[in-house]
Amino acid sequence: MKNWYAIYVRPRAEKKVAAGMVEAGIEHFLPLRRTLRRWSDRKKWVDLPLIPGYCFVQLNRKNLVSALMVTHVLSVVRFNGEPAIIPNMQIEFLKRMLNQVEIAYKLAGKMPRPGQKVEIVAGPFIGMMAEMVKAKNKTKIYLRLEQIGSAISIEIPADQVIVASELLLK
Repeated sequence: MKNWYAIYVRPRAEKKVAAGMVEAGIEHFLPLRRTLRRWSDRKKWVDLPLIPGYCFVQLNRKNLVSALMVTHVLSVVRFNGEPAIIPNMQIEFLKRMLNQVEIAYKLAGKMPRPGQKVEIVAGPFIGMMAEMVKAKNKTKIYLRLEQIGSAISIEIPADQVIVASELLLK
């Protein structure tokens, strides 16, 4: 039976690992986000990893060694000494989330306070629940996500979240 596993890769080598997985015939998923990069002489749209340092592979546990043989792969993510299996539902959620079309929006919700639960209602993390960590300023906030197997902190525009208690009122 095939399962999804997270593999840890060398810094800034996620796309090279994905290409190596294609060459090796290993089913993989590298979530990318499109962002505008600015240099002193130009601007360019680039695809960056959504979760830097990681790529996901789907294969049998006995074939996991073949993924570890791909250049720039460091190790498989482990939990209690065993390779951590990523639920198929979480991979499908990431794929759906990344296929969302950006739309114009303006929310009139109140700014969450640190510790409050919020739902992300726009952008690449749409539909995920998170915990407000701190406000960077009036337009950017830091959130803690735990749905993808480990807690990560992200910076997100404040108008892309709504306080969870406001969800109950709608």
